[in-house]
Amino acid sequence: MAAAAFLYHLFAAVTLISLGLHHLVSTTRNFLKSPTAFLAKPYHPFPSSDPRLKHLPLYLTALSLLAASFRYALSSSLSDPLIRGSSPVHHFLSLLTSSVLLLFLLLTFLPLFPLVPSDLVFASAAAAFFLLSSASSAASSALLSLLQAKLFSTSSLLSLLSSLSCLILSLRPSSFVADVVLAASVCLQGFWNLQTGLSLYVESFIPEGCHLLLDVASGVEGSTKCDVEESGLRAAALLDVVFVGYVIVVVLIAVVVYAFQARGLGIRRLGSYEALSTNGGDGEIGHGHGSVIQMKALTGTQA
Repeated sequence: MAAAAFLYHLFAAVTLISLGLHHLVSTTRNFLKSPTAFLAKPYHPFPSSDPRLKHLPLYLTALSLLAASFRYALSSSLSDPLIRGSSPVHHFLSLLTSSVLLLFLLLTFLPLFPLVPSDLVFASAAAAFFLLSSASSAASSALLSLLQAKLFSTSSLLSLLSSLSCLILSLRPSSFVADVVLAASVCLQGFWNLQTGLSLYVESFIPEGCHLLLDVASGVEGSTKCDVEESGLRAAALLDVVFVGYVIVVVLIAVVVYAFQARGLGIRRLGSYEALSTNGGDGEIGHGHGSVIQMKALTGTQA
């Protein structure tokens, strides 16, 4: 069961990182093409001539949300010994998370309807991210394991960051920074899902002093518990360092994407112009035409 749980987190991580990078590249390209006319879009179709691949990000998002919602609905029938209040609390939190993910699934298809304004989509996404943040925060406060509580609380903060970004975009869709932060928060959520799977279900990545609980009487699929409080605090501090590392990686990715997009657009713009001759002595060019060419050259020099 631990292997299945890790594969789920791996699938979620790949999906979130891919969607975040796609949104980051698309919104950066749109901004650089026309900074003054930039407006954030909740959905960017995949640039492909094949109509079946055009909505690939949409299909990937819907499949991931459906799988995640089903997983949480299924896990609600199990009990987690590391949850305060035993199975009723775990049952409620799992169903709450499953319901929020179904809400995200419904919101995924809203951008396909042209009559639905983008600000309404962003406002709805802000509400959904806030609910997801609240669910993760509630799960974190109910957990007895400091390690798992730290993982859930960090995920809650990332969802809250996504919610604030969507709220800003619903009020000010021309905010390029808010759109980049939204894409970065989705990427970070993907990296953190990967870290969650590694820290909870892969023995070699579980912090020292903590161990994986398997085949317990309650039937939980896998929980990680630290032997003493000191081990849990050390594991939480280590996760803080890892999170800072992920933040640095995502910031570097955003900078590299911006630089490559700016360089690519600049090359295309320069490549669309042809060199103009300023030689007025050519027999094929009259005096009047030579004056026009000289004015163009002077304009290029001033630019």
